[in-house]
Amino acid sequence: MDPLFHSMKELFAQLGLDDDPAAIRAFIAQHRPLPLETRLFDAPFWSPSQSALIREKLQEDGDWSVLIDTLNTQLRASPV
Repeated sequence: MDPLFHSMKELFAQLGLDDDPAAIRAFIAQHRPLPLETRLFDAPFWSPSQSALIREKLQEDGDWSVLIDTLNTQLRASPV
């Protein structure tokens, strides 16, 4: 059974990406700002399997979707 809340570290691990905090920050910095017209799962930096996982978790609208929404927000923010 999945825990009720997942961490960004767990999401990045699920996506097969480096999941240490510095790598997560670097990934977000490298890929933002994601244009508003691009759906998160259609972003060009995902592999087909990563895109499918994001789409699936969003469609399930469960606890993973909250975390994916957080990532989406972070990727849309303009660099400071």
